[in-house]
Amino acid sequence: MTKEPPGLKAIEETVSVGGVELHTRTVGEGPDVIVLHGGPGAHHDYLLPHFDALATGRRLRYYDQRGGGRSPVGRDVPVGWREHVADLDALIDHWNAAPATIVGYSWGGLLALLYAATRPERVGRLALVSPAPASPEHRAEFQRRFAERMAHPLVVGAREELKQSDIRQRDPDEYRRRAFELSVAGYFKDPAHAQDLTPFRVTGRTQQAVWESVAQSDLRTELTELCELSIPALVIHGRHDPIPLETAENVASCLSARLEVFEGSGHVPYVEDFEDFVAVLDSFLPKSP
Repeated sequence: MTKEPPGLKAIEETVSVGGVELHTRTVGEGPDVIVLHGGPGAHHDYLLPHFDALATGRRLRYYDQRGGGRSPVGRDVPVGWREHVADLDALIDHWNAAPATIVGYSWGGLLALLYAATRPERVGRLALVSPAPASPEHRAEFQRRFAERMAHPLVVGAREELKQSDIRQRDPDEYRRRAFELSVAGYFKDPAHAQDLTPFRVTGRTQQAVWESVAQSDLRTELTELCELSIPALVIHGRHDPIPLETAENVASCLSARLEVFEGSGHVPYVEDFEDFVAVLDSFLPKSP
């Protein structure tokens, strides 16, 4: 299975916005599509190579959000959701991409919604993939479901087996890879598919700061205003995602958006249902002839 178009050359650069340096990656030619990674506190690399399959006929704009990946910041630099919204706004200006087409994955989906709620005139189209929940109730339910999956005897047994093995001494890289796979197993319908996800790391301080900032705001007030807008939108969600399907259903209803439920996927449909993922997004996103 080909997961990225052949012959594409990515351009990476650093862009200064809001007093921070953001690492960006651009690939493809055509209408701009801004891709927001999850986390928070992660980086765009783990969306690759799968998302690059969408670069045929369009230009994908990735970046590492402040406080994660190759966009580190000092401990005194704020990294709440409002700062992330401001960074996205500045990048849209830098790329001359307004009204922007935005694809947000997981936390990136919630970030896309928050941006649309605060700057609706700057958004042309939204695609939300496995969007993170805005409500405390749904976040708590996600955490409960994920913890339940990670406590499954098969996962616990595999972690203990790895711990007792000599792989860490014999092959440190293989040990780290296997440890990563087990750490994300609960996100998948089939935990074996974790081996197809590009490993990533999360900066804990950024992750905590973002969720604290979200908890301090009544996002339902922010997001309710979106229901009065007419932004073309698509919502994708895996049937077996530990994030409640009701999250995606509520967002889709609010936006009058098309909802695509992938029956064979958990939280990572771009890995577990790659062909359908590409087909659905390719039909929705702007594209050069």
